[in-house]
Formats: sequence, C-alpha cells, structure tokens
Amino acid sequence: MQQYLFSIYQPDGEAPPPEFLEPIMRELDALNADLKAAGAWVFAAGLHDPSTATVLRATDDEVLMTDGPYLEGKEHLGGFTIIQAEDLDAALAWARRLATIVKPLHIEVRPFQEH
Repeated sequence: MQQYLFSIYQPDGEAPPPEFLEPIMRELDALNADLKAAGAWVFAAGLHDPSTATVLRATDDEVLMTDGPYLEGKEHLGGFTIIQAEDLDAALAWARRLATIVKPLHIEVRPFQEH
C-alpha cells in the first residue's frame, strides 16, 4: 500500500469562531473514524500558528535559525493527514471527502517516495 500526505492549507489570521468550527471538527472525526475502519488511516494532526515555527538553514560553517514560517504568504500549512491507499484514485476519493468538509480550504495530495 502506498502512503499519501494530505496537506491542508488555511488562510493566515484569526481562526473561525467555535460555532463555525465545531460541525467541521465533528465531520473530521467521522472521516478519521471511517479511514481507521477501512485500514487507511496512518496519522493526522493540526499545527500551531505559523508564528510558532522555527526554520533552520545550514550554510558552509553554521546553521542559521529564523523565527516564523519559511515563506511569507497569505496562507499556511494548518494540518495534515497521512493515509495508505491502493493507488492515487483511492487516495483522491478520501481527499475529496476531506476537501468537502474543510471547504474552501485547499488540500494537496502527494505520495511518499518508496524506499
């Protein structure tokens, strides 16, 4: 089985209010339960605000550390899900459901490289 990463991108700024997020979180919990029941779920997590990020970059003689996200932008990686699926079509079927739950956020689907 191939593993796939579903990256969830969200706009910068304040999180939506609880009354908006609660139904979304219920649907995400149901999706995760279905992924687990199907044997497809590997791992999922939300991330803290991008201001909590630290970026490290090695140069010839030192490692530079910078607070904040690597790129300045209007959106950031807000969370991710890792699944395993028979093929890309099966992974995209799960990703369609995720995209419907978190609309209008973008979901990027990428396979992991096999070793």
